[in-house]
Amino acid sequence: MAILKIARMGHPVLRRPAEPVTDPGASEIKRLIADMIDTMRDAQGIGLAAPQVHVAKRLVIFHVPDEGTDEESEDDPSSGPRPLTILINPEIEPLGEERTLDWEACLSLPGMMGMVPRFAHIRYRGIAADGALVERVAEGFHARVVQHECDHLDGLLYPLRMTDLSQFGFVEELRHAAGASGEL
Repeated sequence: MAILKIARMGHPVLRRPAEPVTDPGASEIKRLIADMIDTMRDAQGIGLAAPQVHVAKRLVIFHVPDEGTDEESEDDPSSGPRPLTILINPEIEPLGEERTLDWEACLSLPGMMGMVPRFAHIRYRGIAADGALVERVAEGFHARVVQHECDHLDGLLYPLRMTDLSQFGFVEELRHAAGASGEL
């Protein structure tokens, strides 16, 4: 396996829609998935899209870490932790108009973060690495991660989703300001 170079904001591969994967079982796709997993883990990320590693294909990987889930989320897999998930040619369907606002960061914008609105409840589907259909309902952080990664497949980075650019900046500066004001 290999650690791949991550494209940063401004690179053309991040600005254009990715092409569908025509053969999910192809050896080059299996190799790409393995390399993306190694790259994501090396970068200490929770998700990665193929365009972020300079491959304009509709493929994402992610996991949703256990961040001290409460009793409610332990009984609800739509909002709790998720193991490593591979989605080939994913599709997202919003389940309602409700949106939530929360901080996001991205491996393609190192050291930066912003406050991004996302649909609160979604259904997503795609093809797993073994060719099986994956279809899940997600909410909370789980839904946010899926939407963030799938945006990469449409040439969108999270700042393009932001409605208030005063809530966008370097992580260190935002945390420093939060320490002074008690917000973040």
